[in-house]
Amino acid sequence: MRGRDKLLETVAGLPLIAERVQTAAATGAEVIVALPPEASAPARWHALSGAPARLLPVPACATGMAASLAAAVAALAPDCPGLMVLPADMPEVTTEDIAHMLARFDGEAILRATSADGRPGHPVLFPARDFARLAALTGDVGGRAILESARDRLRPVPLPAEHALTDLDTPEDWARWRRR
Repeated sequence: MRGRDKLLETVAGLPLIAERVQTAAATGAEVIVALPPEASAPARWHALSGAPARLLPVPACATGMAASLAAAVAALAPDCPGLMVLPADMPEVTTEDIAHMLARFDGEAILRATSADGRPGHPVLFPARDFARLAALTGDVGGRAILESARDRLRPVPLPAEHALTDLDTPEDWARWRRR
């Protein structure tokens, strides 16, 4: 974001990363936040001070999303039935959206949020049977390869409007979103 940290932009009076944690935690589910180590991202850690989440330092996070996914999988309880991947730069996913996905989770299918018109987005909820594959990913591809190879288990979960697609990466994205 040209020198600014998009996750520290203000949404509903909080830094986006803290607002996202509050939104997810309001479902009652455990929230794990994968972060660069505190020494390299002190403002993010400060923004999450006292947040209802387990903060997970990921030294290799600069190598891509896979490092964060692997760290999150390693941090899960052995009996954890699933892992929801919710990028922190998606401010339109609501507590109700997350709760809706959790309620539809059967422990077998991979649930992928879509826009109201069916375009795939986030969050994605992976069952425990996919944890080893998530932990083995490398680079910045996320779980895309798993989604493609498990099409028979992939279930779309429509969310309102473009909740599953709104991703704020640039100052222009933020300006457009704030004007809405």
